[in-house]
This record gives sequence, C-alpha cells and structure tokens, in this order.
Amino acid sequence: MRLSKRVALVFALAAGSVTGYSFPDCEGGPLASNAVCNTALDPITRATSLVELFTVPELINNTVSTSPGVPRLGLPAYQWWSEALHGVADSPGVNFSTSGEFSYATSFPQPILMGAAFDDELIKSVGSIVGMEGRAFNNYGRAGLDFWTPNINPFKDPRWGRGQETPGEDPYHLAQYVYNLVVGLQGGLDPEPYYQVISTCKHFAGYDLEDWYGTVRYGFNAVITSQDLAEYYLPSFQSCYRDAKVGAAMCSYNAVNGVPSCANTYLLQDILRDFYGFAQDRWITSDYAVENIYSPHNYAIPQQAVADALKAGTDIDCGSFYAEWLPTAYNESLITETDLRTALVRQYASLVRLGYFDPEDQQPYRTYNWSNINTPPAQQLAYQAAVEGIVLLKNDGTLPLSSSINNIALIGPWANATAQMQGNYFGVAPYLISPVMGAMGDGYNITYVLGTNITSNDTSGFAAAVAAAKEADAVIYAGGIDTTVEAEALDRYAITWPGNQLDLIAELQVIGKPLVVVQFGGGQLDDSVLKGNASVNALVWAGYPGQSGGKAVFDILNGKVAPAGRLPITQYPANYVNEIPMTDMDLRPNSTSPGRTYIWYTDMPVYEFGYGEHYTTFSYKWVQAPATSYSIQALVDGGQYAAYLDVAPFATLAVSVMNTGNRTSDYVSLLFASGTYGNAPYPNKVLVSYARSHSIAPGTTATAELPIALGNLARADTNGNFWLYPGTYELVLDTNGVLTSKFELTGNASQLTSFPQNTMTS
Repeated sequence: MRLSKRVALVFALAAGSVTGYSFPDCEGGPLASNAVCNTALDPITRATSLVELFTVPELINNTVSTSPGVPRLGLPAYQWWSEALHGVADSPGVNFSTSGEFSYATSFPQPILMGAAFDDELIKSVGSIVGMEGRAFNNYGRAGLDFWTPNINPFKDPRWGRGQETPGEDPYHLAQYVYNLVVGLQGGLDPEPYYQVISTCKHFAGYDLEDWYGTVRYGFNAVITSQDLAEYYLPSFQSCYRDAKVGAAMCSYNAVNGVPSCANTYLLQDILRDFYGFAQDRWITSDYAVENIYSPHNYAIPQQAVADALKAGTDIDCGSFYAEWLPTAYNESLITETDLRTALVRQYASLVRLGYFDPEDQQPYRTYNWSNINTPPAQQLAYQAAVEGIVLLKNDGTLPLSSSINNIALIGPWANATAQMQGNYFGVAPYLISPVMGAMGDGYNITYVLGTNITSNDTSGFAAAVAAAKEADAVIYAGGIDTTVEAEALDRYAITWPGNQLDLIAELQVIGKPLVVVQFGGGQLDDSVLKGNASVNALVWAGYPGQSGGKAVFDILNGKVAPAGRLPITQYPANYVNEIPMTDMDLRPNSTSPGRTYIWYTDMPVYEFGYGEHYTTFSYKWVQAPATSYSIQALVDGGQYAAYLDVAPFATLAVSVMNTGNRTSDYVSLLFASGTYGNAPYPNKVLVSYARSHSIAPGTTATAELPIALGNLARADTNGNFWLYPGTYELVLDTNGVLTSKFELTGNASQLTSFPQNTMTS
C-alpha cells in the first residue's frame, strides 16, 4: 500500500480544531464488542485489540499529539498535550472558560521556590491537588488526561531561562521531589485500577540551554561523559521513570553525544526501556523536536528522521512532522506496520489505565467537578508552599519588622506584581495577591512607587521613590528578574542585577530607614553588593510565589510566619559566566572550568546551595548517629531484598533539633557526605538526606529522621557504574556543619549498578 502525504496531513490538520474531549462509547458504539471495552483484560491486550482495527493511514494519523482518533470506529479525537507545571496551565489541551466554572485553577509557586521548601510531603500534596484539578477539567471536556510535567533537568547553569521550572541543582533533591510529585499527580505509586492523571517527566536528557550566543536548544549537541550522565543528569529521571513509575516520558530537543535525543536508541531503549524498566503501557513523546532531527541537527533527511525517531521509541510527535513524512518513510520501507502499531498500543494502553474506555460509574475520578477546583485546602497549600520556600539570605535583626512600623514605602518592579508571580507555564489563577495587597492585608499603610523597571536604565522614577522612602517608617524594595529576562527560549548572558535596580537601591539605602530587599525570580543574581552593605538590613529571596505570593512575603517579613527555606541552587559571583560556557556539560573542575554546582565548584559562592537563615536559633544533637564502621559486603548482602541495590538502606539517622530562640519556626535538616573515597577528583560534598521539621516552638525539640540509601553514598566510575567504595566518610548537618560524624566503610568496593554502555555512533 502506498500512502499519500496529503491524506495524513488532512487528518492531522483537522484534529487541530478539536477543543473538547469525549469518551469512546463502549456500550452501544462500534467498539462495544471489541476487547478494548472488556475491563477484565489487561491494558496491553485491550489496546492491541483496538489498534488491530486501524488501517496504516489511521495509524500514522494518530502518531501526533493532536490525534484525530478514528471516527469510523467511534474513537474520539484526543489532544495529548496538556500542561500543569505548578497548576493546570494554558496549553493546546487545556481550555479555560472565560467566566464561571472552570475559568481558573489553583496556581502554586514555581517549582524553584517549592524546591526551596525541601518538604517532600508538601510536594506530594501539591501533586495530588494539581492532578485532582486536572481530572476535573477533563471530566468537563476542558483538559486531557495527560499532563506534560514536571521539568526535572537539573539547574546546573545559573543562566538557563527555564531553571525556574525545576526544583534546583542537586540530583538527589530532584529525585526526591519528582518521586513525590509524580505519586501525587498520578494518584499513587503505579496505581490500580486507574491513574488520576498521567504525568510526563521531561526533558530526557541533558537539556539546560535555550539560546546562548546563537547556540540554540533545537540544534545543540550536549557532549556528556557516561560518568556525569549517570551521576548528575539522569538520577531525577531514574527516580521518575523507574521508581515513581510515571506514565509518560518526553525526549528533548538537543542531541546527546551526537545523536538527537528523540532518535537516540541508547537513551530511549537501552536506558529508558531496558535499564529503567519503562513498561510497554507507557509512551514517549517528543518535545517539538522530531523535525529538528532533520534541521537544524542535520542528522538525517526528513523520511529517515521520522523513521529514526519512531524506531528509537518516540511514540508521539509533538508537531506534524510524523504526519507529513511517515507516509514516505513507510513507502520506502524505512518503517514497518509493526513499528506503527507498537507506538499506538503504548498510547492506548495508557488511556486504558486512565479509565478512558470504562464505565463512568465505576470510576471515582469521574465524579470530580468544579467543586474540586481551588478548594480551601488548595488555597492554603498554595500559600504554605510559598511561605515554606521563601529564603532569608541576610538579616541584621530588622526582620521581622518591628510592631512600631506602620508606614511602608513599597518600591520596585515587583512591588505590585500579579501575573509576574506565576512565572512561566501558568494558567488562569483564581486570584493573585500582590505584595502591595499582602502588605495592606497585614494592616500596613503603603506608599507604592514603581521607581524603575526590571531592565530599565531610566532614572526618572527615582525621585518619587526616594521621597516616599523619606516619609516611611521602613522601605521594602521588591525587584530582581522575571520572565522578560529568563524564560523558555531566553537564557541570560549575565547574572548581575539588570537595569538600574542597584542604583535605585543605593539611593534608598542612604536615607537611613530600615531597608529590606526582596529578590524575586527563578535564577539567582550576584548579591555581593547587597550582602556586604550594612545599609541593606535584610535580603529575602521569594522566587515566583504564585497566587498567594504577596501575602506569603509579608507574613514572612512581619513575622507571622518564620522563614525556613533553603537555596536550592548556588548563587555564583558575576564573573562565573566568563569562566565557563553554557555549552560545557562537564561538572568536574579542570584547567578551563571552576566546576559546576556546589558539588564541584572550587571558588567561593556568594550564597551556597542550602543556605538560609532563621528568626530563631537552634541546637542540635544526634539521636541516632552512624556506627563507626560498616562492612561493605554486609551492607550489600543486606540490601539484596531491595528492588535495586542503589535504593537499599544504609541507615536511618536521627537528629534532635531544639528551638533555643523565642520564635516558632520550621527547620530543614540537610545532611551532606564528603570524603576521599573512590577516584579523584573528589566532590566537595553531596546531599544524602534531608527532612523538614514543622512548627518547632521555643524550648521544644523536634526529631528529624534522615534515611540514607546505599546509592546516596556511592560514586559513579567513568562508565557510569555506581560503586560503594571503602574509606572514611564524614556526615555534616547543614551548610555550616553544626553537627558532624565520621564512619568507615571497610572491605572491597562493591558495584551497585551496571550502567548501559553506548554503542551508537553519530
């Protein structure tokens, strides 16, 4: 059979007009007698029975994200692409109404701020609510069942415009974050019988560049060693695909070691399917990337590009390149009918697990409706997520604000922010509490002056700002960066404060009033000038804080809530951007690089990963300290019952944290390990466990339990295999080492994992 490109394109373009969703009729429709409607059968069998009915043109038509379905079979059109990074979000698959029901959804903080909370249960709860709201939207035809979230590429370079979408730079932290988020979104760990929604972990792999001096994500070749791939770039994906058992994956725009990710059999088959065990009832979508295999990667001609992608395992094309070129690939025998059916079975087996073909009255998730959107618990959680993530970087005692302060000059380009607080990949929020509104809600008399914009060099607003500051009891400057500076397709070239914001702050500080700077945005800025200036009394980082952001910020500033967030990324000095190009994927320091992330960076950061101050003081002691010596063989033998040796337990340690100050506060216990075990060079330290203790009242004690897995102590060799090495290990609590303990691992090194070796050539 020869296929016409035009036939496939007609179906694909027609599908683009689909705005609602419907379900197949398994009672009286054409599929009623097909096994896909038999709830007693497994998802693969059901999906296979359906896909067997497709003609080759119908198979090809349904390999794109805007899927037309098969009208003759009563199979509805379906849009695979819905977004929900930090709440149900505008996207091809999501349709907010203009008013009334389904006109908004809960808007949580950006992941970079939620990551700063270091609170796994919080993240699981956020995922549960976003998943519930997504399912409610679907029930009323306003969203799909598949959400292309989260973004779990590690934020290793401060210039990356999409770093705000991630939880931070540390691979263990990202792994924990994504595990809890996915379990929340999907309604459990590989839940039966139905998923709440399906999550899609992205972007696999090595993606953290948008456009750096003309090197663009669509054509960038990320050259990554096996060691760095296994040790840094992939742990979050392993946690998502293997451990959290996410329902879908997304391959990235870039190439890895010469092969575009969406045509990369090593990534998609050897690692994802075989090594991680990504099952056949789960699918892989491209980012808008299949066309890029042809151009600008220049890896293959169009029909070979789509064939390479399909055969590598890219089941869905986010775009129309499959629809346009798979007919040619089929006619030239570059693909087979089996290749097409395999991709479609994966897709529809996934929909089976979502209850797509099953009776509505058998599915509790189908009862969700408008009353499940932005509920009081969701509102409280959005506020809590912002409060928990906000980080106090500097404070001379000015914060919390004195009760004698009534009149505040609130100045800067973030002072009256609303939609700014959502960052990117956002939907319609039910409300957006600006800092001005948050201050007024807490009873302050506010004089708001813009003063300057994010990137402005116009000083005409300075005089009004200075005048307001002179009349106030205290001055709050709210500035930093936003999506005009950092965004998808927009990297930064500098990590200094943009425009003339520091000039305005300099004029405000000479007035002599209490001055607090609140820095917003996802990427960090070099705060050296503010950190070292005694006239800047306090410095707070607030990220993109979501729908209740202004209230969260002012509740922190006035002490209604105490800050306990920790920086999830390193704040580098400005010159860092001149020391290493964005295109350099190596983590370890060398003659031309100071190293990347807190793990390998050899110079002095402005503020280090994990830094965060408090309004109170704490004392610490071990409740359960590590033993002085452990046999590697005994640890490995004891871990044989675990699903994977790298997640087998080493020990669960416990720390007593006493609040010795006078304010109730949370405390995040960050436990790092260091030592000269394995091969040089040695990391500075690595995060091996963390826990957030809540509401520790003055004079009371909380116990933080800190589980450590064997994989947390292991290091990767040059082939990417993780080993547990003999040697002396030091555990350190917090960035300033408030508690330490040493232990020995004895015996021979033991290999915990066997990382697949790459046999592909570019």
